[in-house]
Amino acid sequence: MAQEKENIRLQKYIADCGVTSRRRAETMISDGRVGLNGDIVTRQGIKVDPKVDQITIDGKRLSLDPGLAKKTLLLYKPIGYVTTMDDPQSRPLVKDLYSGLKERIFPIGRLDINTSGLLLCTNDGELANLLMHPRYKFEKEYHITVAGSFAKGDLAALRRGVELEDGPARPLKAEIKHSHSRQSVLLMVIREGRNRQVRRMMMALGFSVVALRRTRLAFLTLDGVKKGSWRWLQTAEIERLRQMMEVGNLKKR
Repeated sequence: MAQEKENIRLQKYIADCGVTSRRRAETMISDGRVGLNGDIVTRQGIKVDPKVDQITIDGKRLSLDPGLAKKTLLLYKPIGYVTTMDDPQSRPLVKDLYSGLKERIFPIGRLDINTSGLLLCTNDGELANLLMHPRYKFEKEYHITVAGSFAKGDLAALRRGVELEDGPARPLKAEIKHSHSRQSVLLMVIREGRNRQVRRMMMALGFSVVALRRTRLAFLTLDGVKKGSWRWLQTAEIERLRQMMEVGNLKKR
C-alpha cells in the first residue's frame, strides 16, 4: 500500500518554517514571491508535500527544521522603526533590535513608524496567525498625546464612538490623564486592530496626534523593558494567551 502524501497548505508550511505569519505568507504568494518546484505560485490554497516539493521565497529554498524552537519575544519598539522584514527605503527595521538571534523572528501585526510601544515578535507561525485573527479581539492600551486641549465634551464624543471610512469605532475605555492648552494626554483601550485606527479616531474629533505609544496587549505590559529592548515571553504567558483565545473562540460558537 502506497504511503499517503503529507500534504499541507503552502501558506501554513511557510509559517511553520518560521518565515512569517500565515496571513502574510498569503500576501507573499499573491505578490509572486513564492516558487513551487521552479514555478511561481500566486494562487491561494495550494497543497504541498514538504518531503517532495521544493518551495522557495525570493529564490531561496525553504526547509522546515524539525528541531526549531518556537519562541516569542516582547519588544519595546522605538519611534523610527518599521515592522516589516525588509524595506525598500532602507529605514531601520524592528528586526535590527534583535539581530543577534539565530532564530528568524518576525513581528506579529504592525506599529507604524511613528508609533512606539509593545510589539510581539515570534517564529511561531501558528501563534502569529491566531493573534492576528479578527476573531480574537485582545485589549490594546494606548497612551496618546494630542495637540491642544481635550475637553470633557471631546471625551464624551470619543466614548460614544466616531465614524471612520471603514465603519464606526468606539473605545472600550477612554480617559483624560492630563489636559492643557497646548497638549493633552489620553489613555484609550480598544479591541480592534484596524490600520492606524487610534490616529484616525483622534482625527475624526479634530485632533492631531503628537505621540502614540502602545503600553499593553491583553495582560502583557512594558514593565521592566526599556525602549529598544526586549524580553522572551515565558511559557506560562504564551499558554495564557492561547487559553484566552480558546475562551474567546468558545464564546463565538
